[in-house]
Amino acid sequence: MSMREKFLAELVALGLSLGPGEATTVTEGDLEGLPEPAQRYLRFMRVLGRPRHWSFCARWGGRFRMGPDASWSPCEAWQYNSRLDVARIFHMRVRLAHVVPTYVRDLYVDGGGHMVGKVLDTFPVVDDASEKVTLGELVTYLNDALLFAPSMLLDRATTWSAVNDASFDVALEDRGRRVSGRVFVDGHGALSDFSTTDRFGTDPAHPSDGLTRARWTTPVAGWTFVDDHPRPLSGQAVWHFPGQDFAYAELDGADLDLAFDVPPGGGL
Repeated sequence: MSMREKFLAELVALGLSLGPGEATTVTEGDLEGLPEPAQRYLRFMRVLGRPRHWSFCARWGGRFRMGPDASWSPCEAWQYNSRLDVARIFHMRVRLAHVVPTYVRDLYVDGGGHMVGKVLDTFPVVDDASEKVTLGELVTYLNDALLFAPSMLLDRATTWSAVNDASFDVALEDRGRRVSGRVFVDGHGALSDFSTTDRFGTDPAHPSDGLTRARWTTPVAGWTFVDDHPRPLSGQAVWHFPGQDFAYAELDGADLDLAFDVPPGGGL
């Protein structure tokens, strides 16, 4: 099976809601009471006058590495996010060190997270469904929505809080868990970075410690518009461990396909 076929087959097997979601148009009233930088950001993201997104499917290319001293390898990723279920399904294929084909699946479904990595899509190298992974997957769902479809967050499960003229905080609750992050925006409202401490990674300086809480950011280098929808030109995922920061994933915005409000198994 191709990567696309594997991804779509899993989406169908998970039994996610088929939609469509409620087609409620976002109005000025939905933005009232939010911090001014959050309103500026949502306007930049063109949410006003459009129905709230209930899902999106994305395919993107970029590069990935396992550590600060490791070489970069090209990667391809597919993902599907749904606000009807609060679900995130992410598949990535990468040839580590340009030699070993590795397939990674990250899931947040039914209030639980699961990370699985297999060499040759056969031999497990990581299989973790712990609470740390669950929190990390939920805050990544939050990050995804902020980057691609923020109207998914305009509901009672999301709290927007003031910080200053250039940033605001966002918190998301699902099934008794709460995650949060800080969003940084420019004068036009374009998101420049997202920061959270609700993710857990392996510190390269202390790998025997396993997953430890660390700051995680996703800086964005510019935006463009495709069919009047904003898209990042490029972006990174960066770990900030004590004494060492390193980017481990990069998104190539020129190699990004997006489809909104599609059922699982449909779209791209």
